[in-house]
Amino acid sequence: MALLRFNRSKATLLRDGGATVIAMSARVVVFGATGYTGARTAEALVSRGVRPVLAGRDPGRLAALAQRLGGLETAVAQVTDRASVAALVGRGDVLVTTVGPFTELGAPAVAAAADAGAVYLDSTGEPPFIRSVHERWGPVAERSGAALLTAFGNDYVPGVLAGALALRAAGEGADRVDIGYFMTGLGKGQPFSRGTLRSLAGIATQPLYAWRDGALRTEPAGARMRTFDVAGRPRPGVTIGASEQFALPRIAPGLRTVDVYLGWFGRASAAVHAGARIAPLLSRVPPRATATVADVLTRRVPSDPAAHALAGARSHFIAEVFDVTGTLLARTRLTAPEPYAITADLLAWGARRAAEHGVHGSGALDAVAAFGLDDLTAGAAEAGIVEEN
Repeated sequence: MALLRFNRSKATLLRDGGATVIAMSARVVVFGATGYTGARTAEALVSRGVRPVLAGRDPGRLAALAQRLGGLETAVAQVTDRASVAALVGRGDVLVTTVGPFTELGAPAVAAAADAGAVYLDSTGEPPFIRSVHERWGPVAERSGAALLTAFGNDYVPGVLAGALALRAAGEGADRVDIGYFMTGLGKGQPFSRGTLRSLAGIATQPLYAWRDGALRTEPAGARMRTFDVAGRPRPGVTIGASEQFALPRIAPGLRTVDVYLGWFGRASAAVHAGARIAPLLSRVPPRATATVADVLTRRVPSDPAAHALAGARSHFIAEVFDVTGTLLARTRLTAPEPYAITADLLAWGARRAAEHGVHGSGALDAVAAFGLDDLTAGAAEAGIVEEN
């Protein structure tokens, strides 16, 4: 097992007006706290006794949020300015960012964290950015002692956890893992934030990746489609790039295939799958033009999802492990609340855990590598992610 990096003295508990506050030597900085996901993450941190620094470009909105959350420290900074971000974090500090689209705005923050030797967590679900963190910034972080935990939310910690649990149950002989992401119980109204839809639109034409024949391969989104049994019904999903293609082969080096299926499109999954045939042509469109189109498509979408659309929603994560003959060796089913609650609670748990105890290893890490499977299972349960009965 890798050495524990960023190990700090244990946090102390202070009493402040009857509330318990954790005093840590590691600083926790939240970028994007005035946005929907960022505000929920800051709230989740405060509920765990952590007093993060709220960072962003609008001092008025930062001050209002800081006051609402109990008088937190604020810092005016630009997430797209590497030096501006670097001024906020030092070695062993924890930087949490929810500012997207990450493929357009995320590089300066992850670069600053990697240079500083900090612990970095983000809320991205964008496969091209995840790949760049692992392949571009991971080696930088290994040299500096930083730990980069990209996609540390609903995208894609639950699937990594489900896959790791299924691999442990399967034992030897695992050849393929299929992961499925689904939601049920959505009410009427918009269930996604503008930022989520903007990110999906922005990556629709970009080349993604898969773990095939024991190596990372480039391929378009939706290249494959299959159904999973979700809450007693067959539901389709289409393949996407995610964290699992990096994480699960580390856990089981003999894996030949890791496929991650997104089941949010319902009946439209077939159209997404068919669209994969023309994706190579669309990928020739310059990224700036794609971003402009994405802006136009989402401009009139409300910034926050509709609360009533998410009120009764449940998330489902399924991992199935097969041997080389296609025989099912193990299946793990996890269920959880709606995606934004998952992301806020996971980011808050991961940031607090890293600030108090550090993480295992350095470089671009996944959640299992950083915290260990048993501790991650317990942390996920705090976020409501549990095995289905």
